Amino acid sequence: MNAALPTSAPAFASIQAPDLVGLIQAELQRAILEGRIGPGDRVVEAELARQMGVSRAPVREAARRLESLGLLVSRPRHGFTVRTVSTKQIDDLYAVRTTLEVMGATLACRHASDAQLDAMAARVDDMVARAATLSQAERVALDLDFHAALCALSGNDYLQQLFANMVNEVRMFLALTEDSYGDPASLAQTHGPIADALRRRDAPAVEQALRFHLEDAREHVARLRLATR
Repeated sequence: MNAALPTSAPAFASIQAPDLVGLIQAELQRAILEGRIGPGDRVVEAELARQMGVSRAPVREAARRLESLGLLVSRPRHGFTVRTVSTKQIDDLYAVRTTLEVMGATLACRHASDAQLDAMAARVDDMVARAATLSQAERVALDLDFHAALCALSGNDYLQQLFANMVNEVRMFLALTEDSYGDPASLAQTHGPIADALRRRDAPAVEQALRFHLEDAREHVARLRLATR
């Protein structure tokens, strides 16, 4: 009986194909969150495929993924459009967001270290100093990072997860309204009273500053929605 020949080792490692759908999703999501494709705008698969140099199938799958994230909606025979939001949805989101962040700030006042609270003030200084030189997308990212860091200082993992679950919608609202503040530094400066109260561990003052800040943001979103109806 002949002995089995040893299996030779492959000459090359397998090459993993890039996640084309993921790349398209990231590009399309960025365009939505930066406001280049606005609420109610159609996502024309054929045109996107042409611009990106790909077939329509991965564009369609990327759109389906963004639909599952709540950024796109689809209708039979009409394809995908960027999601629009109602006044009730805006109010509901900001009610939950405010409750979460106030709770996070209260816990941060109790548990965060002095260095961590000082770092929040440094974040604001950085936002203000760089506001005029950054793109809108970069300013939105810094804004969102401030609020995510605030939730992280709570030390409550569930609170952080709940905030993470609404990040895409919050990011979309920030992208839509950021330019409505005029001077880019003015929006960054609105985080100052929050950071100052955190450094003093003054929970009531943090709550007051946060509620004022987030209510102002909610009103900007609501006004923009009414203006574009």
